[in-house]
Amino acid sequence: MALRIIRLGSPRAPDEGLRLGTVRRPPRGVPKTEFASRGFYDVWVPAVAPSEQLLKLGRQASDDPARWKSFVRRYRMEMKRPDASRILDLLAALSQVTELSVGCYCANEARCHRSVLRELLATRGAKLV
Repeated sequence: MALRIIRLGSPRAPDEGLRLGTVRRPPRGVPKTEFASRGFYDVWVPAVAPSEQLLKLGRQASDDPARWKSFVRRYRMEMKRPDASRILDLLAALSQVTELSVGCYCANEARCHRSVLRELLATRGAKLV
């Protein structure tokens, strides 16, 4: 049992389990009925995605270390909000008993909120692949 951090839209691993989309918006041009079959997600969890305002900063931060540091700091603050914090606690607990995957669309995990999400889940005791 463990939790994977993945890129949405990528091929599923055989033992990946339920795929959660931690994105602010659903994939464009994809019918809702095809989100899972096309490798995006089974369940949408926007409460642990960066806010719209923060997403703009994240896009600008891809090659600017100072902006990236600011993005990470602000995203961590957003994840301290009660609703997001409870979901992170739930994901960490579920990772102990079932297979789960969480992710977003970004190609480069190192400059994506999912890299920070990985750290936040690890500090909560999540069992990570």
